[in-house]
Amino acid sequence: MLLLIKQVGWFLLCAGLVVLALSTLTAGTAVAQVGSGPTAAPMPPALPTPLDRPFRGTIELTVNATDTDHQIFSIRETIPVQATGDVVLLYPEWETASHAPTATVAELAGLVVLIDGKPSDWRRDPVDMHAFHVDVPEGASSIMLDFQFLVPAQAHLLRPDMVIVPWQRLLLYPAGWYVRDIPVAATLALPHGLAPFTALTFHAIDDGKLDFQPVALDQLVDAPLYAGRYTRRITLNGGTAKPVALDLLADAKEDLAITQPEIDRIKALIAQGLKTFGMAPYRHYDAIVTLSDVLSPDGSGGGVEHLEEGENNLPATYFTDTSKQLNNLDLIAHEFVHAWNGRWRQPADLWSPTFNRPVGGSLLWVYEGQSEFWGRVLAARAALRDRQQTLDKLAMDAATVANRTGRRWKDLQDSTNDAVFMAKHRIVSPDWQRREDYYPEGVLLWLDVDARLRQVSHGERDIDDFARVFFVKDSTQSTRTYTFEDVRDALNKLAPDDWAAFLNQHLHNHSADDAIAGLARAGWTLVYTDTPTETFRQNEEDAGAINLDYSIGLQIDAKGAIQSVRWDSPAFRAGLSPGLHVIEVEGQPFSTRTLLAAVQSSALKPLSIRVDINGSKRVVNIDYRGGLRYPHLERIAGTPDRLSALLDAR
Repeated sequence: MLLLIKQVGWFLLCAGLVVLALSTLTAGTAVAQVGSGPTAAPMPPALPTPLDRPFRGTIELTVNATDTDHQIFSIRETIPVQATGDVVLLYPEWETASHAPTATVAELAGLVVLIDGKPSDWRRDPVDMHAFHVDVPEGASSIMLDFQFLVPAQAHLLRPDMVIVPWQRLLLYPAGWYVRDIPVAATLALPHGLAPFTALTFHAIDDGKLDFQPVALDQLVDAPLYAGRYTRRITLNGGTAKPVALDLLADAKEDLAITQPEIDRIKALIAQGLKTFGMAPYRHYDAIVTLSDVLSPDGSGGGVEHLEEGENNLPATYFTDTSKQLNNLDLIAHEFVHAWNGRWRQPADLWSPTFNRPVGGSLLWVYEGQSEFWGRVLAARAALRDRQQTLDKLAMDAATVANRTGRRWKDLQDSTNDAVFMAKHRIVSPDWQRREDYYPEGVLLWLDVDARLRQVSHGERDIDDFARVFFVKDSTQSTRTYTFEDVRDALNKLAPDDWAAFLNQHLHNHSADDAIAGLARAGWTLVYTDTPTETFRQNEEDAGAINLDYSIGLQIDAKGAIQSVRWDSPAFRAGLSPGLHVIEVEGQPFSTRTLLAAVQSSALKPLSIRVDINGSKRVVNIDYRGGLRYPHLERIAGTPDRLSALLDAR
């Protein structure tokens, strides 16, 4: 017992000494750190706060877009002086349609400042690289700027036969005002022989020189100009108070060919859009369509929304080989819907008084997600897609959403932040990192809203009622903002329910079943067969890879290069990753046909492949027994078919 007591005493003494030593060390370290290292330098004064106030005079903006050899825009700008002293000029950074700081001042060069004709120094703000300080003396009347915008090679904005004028890249503007309060009078010089298209009002001074009616800065930026050598303009609803035109610009004259049935379908699209949303928020609208494999190199389309025009960049053969365009058929519809959903009505945290103030995207599942949903629906209602093609497109949406493994850690609401920090950044694992999933998942969310409205109201209400209530043009304002609560309240007025809980279930769920619940409510279910739809096959062709995401879990090109590997899929668990090359499949030289046959036969044994990893070769066994799997939609027997009712023409 005495020995035990001595041992305990010795342990307590040692423990006490350790604690004392640690506390002394900690205290000594803390004392030593205070005041002994560098201290933070004070921040410079904040830039002027934008105010909604009058701006005296008009900015004169002269743009020369004729240097297609060097792809250089040359700009001269004259800004009326509003105040003396330190004047801050801003180069736009946050682009409205990208919801991100995607315009970079790195492309501005050669900046020279003159005040009343005399050279003046400028200095860049030490914190905000898009802000320039100019010292303006008493009595000065104007600030003149000369600079160039150097077009990035991959942008293809300046070509001999086609020019795109992005106004937000071609100007600076004074800080301290809302951009809607700053008038701008623009003049543009284009290469000779190009026909211009824009929502702005202008008159031609001579061949290639245009003089624009003065407009507010936000209106100018919201109406980029396209000009082409091979063009065609088609009126889609002649004789109406708010005309809509289809403006075609092509790299080759033969690509302008469009059949009358195709024209009729686009006319039907405009008519269905107006029937759905009601009064148009625009004075007139131009659906600007480029037909160019330079602007759409991978065969897939891309667009940008504006109030009175839509930018639609589509493959050269969009109208001459329409059977190959199944995945592009709702682009024009999507951008047209944005006139209401995005430009007229806009999320409150996404609206900004300037082009340099950060915005939030918490409601992009409405702004983009619902526009994507309406693109699918209006394309069906206008017969741009037939019923089966629409179901096949929705099956692809559903499969994408159902197989987003990243939902385990990242919900849809957090994905609305992606535009800010993922823009222009390549991601390694789209399904795990979840890039801008508010597009495909938004389709499923709003499909569920429609089905729920029909269910709760016993067929008396649907999503069209929401569109007419929520997006109706009911004031002279150019933009009216909304919040989550406004969306909830509009739904409650149509069909009382706990819509906040319903929407939040979609926004914050970690379950694939919850994410695609609208399918079952609409009377349909997602299934997989061993035969791809034509829509799926064309999507593979555009991507340049066969898509085995729903079987072994990878996408691979015709040369055996793995493009992506789905997180936690059989391929992932076997150790495969993007960049590896498959050189053999089951002992045979790689080909996509051999791989597809091996996957189809995988029910009998694990799939064996040989890969090249930077010159080192090894055999990989993929433990998968499910055969080929491609997404389709099927009816759920005995349930109401609410989806077909949604897709019927109005």
